[in-house]
Amino acid sequence: MPSIAEALLGPIGRKTLSALRDIHDASKLINATFYWTFVSPFKGKPLRVRASVSEIVKTGYNSVPIVAVISLFVGIILALQSAYQLKRLGALIYVANLVGVSIIRELGPILTAIIVAGRSGSAFAAEIGSMKAAEEVDALISMGINPVRFLVVPKLIALMLMVPALTVIADAIGLFGGFLLSVTALEIHPYNYFQQTINALLVKDVFTGLVKAWAFGVVITIVGAYQGFKVEGGAEEVGLRTTASVVTSIFLVIVFDLFFTALFYYFT
Repeated sequence: MPSIAEALLGPIGRKTLSALRDIHDASKLINATFYWTFVSPFKGKPLRVRASVSEIVKTGYNSVPIVAVISLFVGIILALQSAYQLKRLGALIYVANLVGVSIIRELGPILTAIIVAGRSGSAFAAEIGSMKAAEEVDALISMGINPVRFLVVPKLIALMLMVPALTVIADAIGLFGGFLLSVTALEIHPYNYFQQTINALLVKDVFTGLVKAWAFGVVITIVGAYQGFKVEGGAEEVGLRTTASVVTSIFLVIVFDLFFTALFYYFT
């Protein structure tokens, strides 16, 4: 019969050991991914350009419609909500400030990242997990092909390029949504709205948003690949890991957003 101490501390110890194993496995994957992406090309192991272009099309080009529609609606909603309060103060022109700064600094990057995590991050986990369940990853290893270089690196390159690009599109269309509502329903002059937006925004606002987007792309790729490689069973395990990849990606995106927001706030 286990002692009281074992009954109380045993679950904590097992959870701690499991967490440490997960951290170790994730660290190995991150190390291997960055090695095959940034170091190996200088050692005679070129990147898989065609596979990277294919991933760019799937993760970036095919995501443009959904990113554009959601960004447009978010811009309109943000303008409506800000106008509801600013109208009481007779300061409707400041809708442009609020919409511009909010979308460029925060909403554009984070909404794009959440969409990509749900659309592409889950696809990464499902693809790699299905290959792991079907022992195709083991087949790659037996043929002398590194699975990280073959499967993960093209996805990482695609998201490092396309999440910032999609963020620029989301920013532009979100600003247009706020502009559209302001010049129609709120009857703000287009030139005044444009000038107010330009005056409210700084170069560092755009820069910080793009830096966040780049980091979000890295996080989404690593989480999707990690969850895919952790698959041990069949189709049910693939589904569980795919769901876990989406939840973990969104959580880490918000954590990294907080980190970068605090960093840029105190050091810029």
